[in-house]
Amino acid sequence: MEPRPSLDAPGPATTAAQLRLAWWRSLTALLLALAAATVVGLALDRVALALAATALAWLGWQYWRLRGVLLGLVARRRWVPARGHGAWAALDRLLRRNQGEMRAHKRRLLGMLRAYRAAADALPDAVVAVERNSQRILWFNQAATGLLGLQTPRDRGRPLGEALQPLPLAPWLAAGRKAEPILDAPAPTDPALRLNLRLVPYSDEYWLLLARDVSKLLHLEQMRQDFVANVSHELRTPLTVVHGYLEMLDPETVPEWAPILGEMRRQSQRMTQLVEDLLTLSRLEAGEALAEEAVALAPMLASLVREAEALSQGRHAIEVQDEAGCDLYGSARELHSAFSNLVSNAVRYTPAGGRVRIRLARDGQDLLLQVSDTGHGIPEAHIPRLTERFYRVSTSRSRDSGGTGLGLSIVKHILGLHQARLEIRSEVGRGSVFTARFGPARILQREAANAGMISIPGGPVPATRPPAATLPSPGHATRDP
Repeated sequence: MEPRPSLDAPGPATTAAQLRLAWWRSLTALLLALAAATVVGLALDRVALALAATALAWLGWQYWRLRGVLLGLVARRRWVPARGHGAWAALDRLLRRNQGEMRAHKRRLLGMLRAYRAAADALPDAVVAVERNSQRILWFNQAATGLLGLQTPRDRGRPLGEALQPLPLAPWLAAGRKAEPILDAPAPTDPALRLNLRLVPYSDEYWLLLARDVSKLLHLEQMRQDFVANVSHELRTPLTVVHGYLEMLDPETVPEWAPILGEMRRQSQRMTQLVEDLLTLSRLEAGEALAEEAVALAPMLASLVREAEALSQGRHAIEVQDEAGCDLYGSARELHSAFSNLVSNAVRYTPAGGRVRIRLARDGQDLLLQVSDTGHGIPEAHIPRLTERFYRVSTSRSRDSGGTGLGLSIVKHILGLHQARLEIRSEVGRGSVFTARFGPARILQREAANAGMISIPGGPVPATRPPAATLPSPGHATRDP
């Protein structure tokens, strides 16, 4: 005969069959009690009275056991199971086992919570849990005390913006999931300490505020910018001298030196352009304030067309479309530099016979300046890195085209200073589209008399120009900023 599994055993030992067995035992005990009451009643000639007394006694005992179960459920002491094999004993053992499992589960959860809090306290970055609706602080780790000045229990339950004064966090927190990281902010405890702040919504009700000390990184970045700016500045003078002496040398005097002198001049000019681009990039990264004004885009488009035609030398069809009828507020010099970089790239990396189109248009409330071409296009894997300094899709062809590898990086920084962004779409074999997108805060309405017209030598003409004459393609080039 197989042994019956005990109700005390963990896991699946407590089965429906065992519970039915306990129930039948209790029912059998009740029937036996009623049978005994009937026999006693017959002997005393009081059968009804004996059965009623037995039933009341049985009901009172059941309520007494129910009372014990209810008291055991609300008591904070360990469950002491009843002895026996009936339904109440089975219920007691089930409750005791469930109570033990709940205690074990609670201990595991508390252990995990302590481990997570210990891990969070060991982080060098500040971590602050915030309630989304009220923006009140729920919890923070030890690093938040040193970096953000939060103290326990003083700041528990306080609004985050109030606890982190004087940081202006209210507009940032209002953005919620759309909040961009704050790359450089002074620490509330020490203004010399620079922080990177990031808001991470990890549920519909709670946020995490992450604060990282970036003082050393910013110091290293400043050192790098200073180094590049100083070296570039120091190179200007010797390059100017070398370039001047090269210009003085006449290839006709020593004809066999003509190819050497020509190559030296080209490389000298390339080095000069590289130094100028490095100085421009260093100035933009330094975050110097721009001299902003109303920038008329119609004359600027005309200037871009002239530059593109001069660079193309008739090898491409240059088109321009002014559909926006508005101008920009910003730095005319920097905006022209950014747009000129985009246009010159399109001309350089589009094979002869191709088309370059400059388009000014509105997209909802935004203003777009698009420069599209019919070049070979850029593989998708390279697009995210195009704005990095000196990044090249094809090094050899880019150098042959005369690029320095800094053009798109300069464009990105200039647009960033104008709260604009650069969007790049490209398809191999079909060409590329570079779009400068400006928000409504930068847009100015243009006078109606000038809308849809651009100015070029000879008088204003409609914004859409006929394609220039094209020549047969002598070869191919690959875009590589």
